[in-house]
Amino acid sequence: MPKTKIYYKCNKCGFKTPNWMGRCTNCGTWNSFTETKGPVRTRNEESNSNQPNPITRVVSEDRTRFPSGIEELDRVLGGGIVSGSLILLGGAPGIGKSTLILQVAFLFSKSFSRVLYISGEESTRQIKMRAERLNALDKNLFVLGETEFNRIREIVDNNEYQLVVIDSVQTIYDSKLDSAPGSISQIKGITGELLKIAKEKQIIIFLIGHVTKEGSLAGPRVLEHLVDTVLQFEGDRNYSYRILRAIKNRFGSTNEIGVFEMKESGMEEIPDPSRLFLQERPEDSSGSVIVPVIEGSRTILVEVQALVSTAAYAAPQRLTTGISRKR
Repeated sequence: MPKTKIYYKCNKCGFKTPNWMGRCTNCGTWNSFTETKGPVRTRNEESNSNQPNPITRVVSEDRTRFPSGIEELDRVLGGGIVSGSLILLGGAPGIGKSTLILQVAFLFSKSFSRVLYISGEESTRQIKMRAERLNALDKNLFVLGETEFNRIREIVDNNEYQLVVIDSVQTIYDSKLDSAPGSISQIKGITGELLKIAKEKQIIIFLIGHVTKEGSLAGPRVLEHLVDTVLQFEGDRNYSYRILRAIKNRFGSTNEIGVFEMKESGMEEIPDPSRLFLQERPEDSSGSVIVPVIEGSRTILVEVQALVSTAAYAAPQRLTTGISRKR
């Protein structure tokens, strides 16, 4: 017998969602959702008692995408943030991960629904100070300083949040697991549980992850296999420019990049990277040429420089940085 479940339906376009939203993402109408009860088939009923079915009989699932309000981020994600997805963001300390995610959380809470920002590294007062600097204050943006996973699960289960941020996953621990916080078993177990929560409640969960000295994400490689999307924030702390790229993306391409500039007011997106890469190039300079490079769906103009110097050996060497030596 089908179970009865509560969902929310837009009075204008009929769009359905498991969680209440202030603005319909399908037609853009505000305060149009009403609570509705209806029969929902269980997983076994949908798959004929969990038996193999022809792929032609499997019911496809429509994924709702939410625009983040930051076009460069939406480009990397493949067109927006997918509901029910688990997204891992990695990057070096001080690169701007928390700044970018706090901006995303603010824009999402302002446009769609309630957001919960959980920090295991900073207090709520520190988050408030950063939010004031970024002008990212909204009544639908909730903050929590907590590291115990079961407490986090209880809060998420008992409240209607459409987006949850955990900063960072290495600081969260499950008291039921007999291992130290940040250990492989803790990270793997917590990430697996967060994936279940995201799929069952159809909420978006952002995880911020630490990186090693080599620049790769810290923790077991299985962590990258569990999540739906892995984003890498790259850049030099001595410069203000940052590049965001997707290492893995189940809902889009991994060829796109997003370019940002770190400013006092937060991360500012750069829609025209070509102008950025060429603005310091002197005109009519020798040993320099402009090359078009395709990154995803757009073409970016970059400068390639050549320098010739006297060889100390009989056979001169050809060295390259950033491109293939054979080219």
